[in-house]
Amino acid sequence: MKPLTRIKRIKGKEYWYEDTPYYDPETKQIRHKSRYLGKNIDGKPVKVRTETAGASIASVPTNAYSHGPFLPLLAIIKDLHLDDYLSSLTSEIETNVILALSMNRVVRPLAMHLVASWYEDTSLFLTKPDLPLSSQRISELLFEIGESGVPDAFMTSLLRGIGTDSTLIYDITSLSSYSRLIPLLEHGYNRDGLDLPQINFSLIFDTEHAIPVMYDIYPGSIVDVVTLKNTVHRLGAHGIHNYTMVLDRGFFSQGNLEELLQEEISFVIPAPLTLKQVKEVLTEAQRDLESPQYLQIYQQDPIFVKPVTLTIQGSVVFGFCYYDLKREQTERNLFYIRLHDLKAKLESSRIPGWRRPEEVFKERAGKMANYFSWQVVDNRFQVEIRKNAVSQRVNRMGKQIILAHSSLDWQECLTVYRERDAVEKAFRTLKQDIQVMPLNAKNESSMKGFLFVTFISLILRMRLLKWMKETGLMEDYTLEGMLLELAKIKKIKLANGEIMVTEISRRQRAILERLGLCA
Repeated sequence: MKPLTRIKRIKGKEYWYEDTPYYDPETKQIRHKSRYLGKNIDGKPVKVRTETAGASIASVPTNAYSHGPFLPLLAIIKDLHLDDYLSSLTSEIETNVILALSMNRVVRPLAMHLVASWYEDTSLFLTKPDLPLSSQRISELLFEIGESGVPDAFMTSLLRGIGTDSTLIYDITSLSSYSRLIPLLEHGYNRDGLDLPQINFSLIFDTEHAIPVMYDIYPGSIVDVVTLKNTVHRLGAHGIHNYTMVLDRGFFSQGNLEELLQEEISFVIPAPLTLKQVKEVLTEAQRDLESPQYLQIYQQDPIFVKPVTLTIQGSVVFGFCYYDLKREQTERNLFYIRLHDLKAKLESSRIPGWRRPEEVFKERAGKMANYFSWQVVDNRFQVEIRKNAVSQRVNRMGKQIILAHSSLDWQECLTVYRERDAVEKAFRTLKQDIQVMPLNAKNESSMKGFLFVTFISLILRMRLLKWMKETGLMEDYTLEGMLLELAKIKKIKLANGEIMVTEISRRQRAILERLGLCA
């Protein structure tokens, strides 16, 4: 049977298809096989990705621009009103530059002197071709932002715009730099193990909206525990009062608990099991912790939960002691493997003759040093495992005390605390995906401006991850994999000036349909 060509109209656009009828012996019916020929241009089929023979000169593509990855990012910007908040604080051109820089750090992080070339190959250039993206102009803008009140005003607008009043997670990380010209850069506890000066970067994460909503910068020598009071006051200044603060044990101190109690702020925080008062509470709780009356089921696994109280400066704080059998076994396995491997490593290497053995042992054993006793024999360590120290550590495994000055029950308290992983993912995103490290700025103001841009990038990326999870795309793609698939969608500029989008594949169409987007 002879094939026929015909035009299909899809979403207002016309496409040529070749239709070939054939006989199916199994069903004994006539079926049709359809083959795509191209888009209808000047009455002829033209495949946009290739120059089709016979196409008119006017329909020949002259330039191709990356388009697909910006579809979800621009939708998020509109949905969260990020462009509105920025445009109320900066000029239209500055707003567009900030958003372009932020999207660059999500799609393809580059040094600032390469951004202009990247931008000219994106579909953003088609609508805003005159953005000043030279390295010098970007540096000037970042400096101006760092000197201004734009970041604080932007965060106020964001907090009020999304109506933050639920569960907030607070954490802090260190960002290192080779610069010697920024006063905020100081040596302190470096979470990445780098021997570089650093700043401390704190983050408030809204669990309901799954985005960061506030950040702050501290000198590198400032310890985590002293930053909380300032953060509570800043949230209050932004008009945020009714929330639950979720904290890591690094923020546990009598002063912090008193501050939270005084401000009547709900909080969830684990108590360090190394503190004397907490040890006493745990010892008391362990006497009947495995009683059937405390048995619960959490995420299909058995867990024992016992209410406990801790007295802080005359104030009684309630909480729960958790004993997770599954977690205990995992912790035991990892601990014993690490203990065995470290003992073998310590005994296998020689001690440099010019170094003190005490220093070498402390350096090599690190935080595990307390679990070993040692002596030097033939210029090597002879190591014994300290049974009592190991027994004390193993006895605490699978157990944790979480204090909850809130109306949360045991299950809500544990769930909220485990959501802290979202902030740790955000920090990994900053350092690995958005590539904020090492900080490369000539002065403090430029550094602050750059961190503001990366903050907006982090909002975009975390919101996109939430979107992918809600639509089931996380089951099929990583974020990078999805953006790479969408990157195949391009806008084409024809010789006659017409702009058209390349044909959408089945996989790309499936992604866009799940996100509710059109190319």
